[in-house]
Amino acid sequence: MHPLIQGAILGLTLSALLGPALFTLLQTSIHRGLKSGIFLAFGIFLSDVSVVYLAFLGALQLISQRSNYLIAGIIGGSILIGFGIYTFLHKIHIDENNKAIEIRVPGPLTYVLKGFFLNIMNPFVWFFWISAMVGVSANYGVDKHGIMFFFIGTLTTVFGADVLKVFIAHRIKSHLKANILVRVNHFVGLLLIIFGVFLIVKVFFRL
Repeated sequence: MHPLIQGAILGLTLSALLGPALFTLLQTSIHRGLKSGIFLAFGIFLSDVSVVYLAFLGALQLISQRSNYLIAGIIGGSILIGFGIYTFLHKIHIDENNKAIEIRVPGPLTYVLKGFFLNIMNPFVWFFWISAMVGVSANYGVDKHGIMFFFIGTLTTVFGADVLKVFIAHRIKSHLKANILVRVNHFVGLLLIIFGVFLIVKVFFRL
């Protein structure tokens, strides 16, 4: 089986996993619209590409050190908690017809950076891609083209699946009333806070 296809299979598997980036992606798509969701997905994609590239260069030695892992976990968890608090407290303005009113929509770069940092500051993302790199490298040996095609298949499939989720979330937006959007914000905000606390606690238990 071609490495590109093998990578795509892994990408499809990853697309079914739940995580803070996924919930934020869906919330952004519902609340901010199609383009904002796609820009956020692109930021997540760029962060995955960056981590995979750094893993290929040997980032395993850096992140495996206990002190570095602890720092990364605390910073990453704190960022998730910060995103969660902001999302939970973010107000949605509603008109007399119970429809959401957009006061100010951030620019594309804001969503790209949000997706990038939300994903890249999660140490579990690093460990997954580093572990995948170690396993794939062991399988393909010195065949760098095989490794490259594998991760191209994985990353593009994950990105494609994220964009599909954005389209689905955007389609159901018209069926959601503003008070439902408020509940979505609260739900996603709480999940991000829980993920952040779990991440910080997890790194302490790992030491």
